[in-house]
Amino acid sequence: MKKPLGFSVQGRSIQADLLGAGSQTVLFFGVFHGEEPESAEVVQKLVEHLEKHPELFKDRRVVLVPVVNPDGLAVGQRKNARGVDLNRNFPTANWSPEGKETDYWGGPEPASEPETRLVMELLENFKPDRIVSVHCPYRCVNYDGPGRKLAEAMAAQNGYPVEPSIGYPTPGSFGSYAGIEKRIATITLELPPTGEEDVWNDNREALLVALRGID
Repeated sequence: MKKPLGFSVQGRSIQADLLGAGSQTVLFFGVFHGEEPESAEVVQKLVEHLEKHPELFKDRRVVLVPVVNPDGLAVGQRKNARGVDLNRNFPTANWSPEGKETDYWGGPEPASEPETRLVMELLENFKPDRIVSVHCPYRCVNYDGPGRKLAEAMAAQNGYPVEPSIGYPTPGSFGSYAGIEKRIATITLELPPTGEEDVWNDNREALLVALRGID
């Protein structure tokens, strides 16, 4: 079932696919950054795979948002239509307003963007047990909060290295917000650079591990 969640700065609809019901809820996100269309493709393929195989989400509620940043996707830019990096716009203790002229600007204030607030509302409404946010191009399984064991289980399937840090500061990031501050097991699945691998087939089993959980 498709559920409209809200609208982007430029009025594009942002939707979720809702599947199943049960004792646990798992969220999957794609395209926080508009120049990472591969992330939308992987999340959409997961939607289609689960629709064909409903036994895979038995006793699970799955919420999948292939595109968080449709305005950025439309023009192939990292930021949203107001020039804000959505993955720096969350209201965390380390949020920063610096870098307005860069691709990493956290916005004029925390949660200033409708897309950010939409994601926050989704977490509040569904209270997920774990989250996977798909990005590229670093080819690793990054984790925040209580996500290390899940990251290791996913990495056992896709062969990517497990990284507790992406290697540079990420003030106001979704991982900081959901993983570190809300204590939800949060995975940032970093796909490899475009065209290097068959990213869906290489990550299908890892994503299903995230869906099932490791408890």
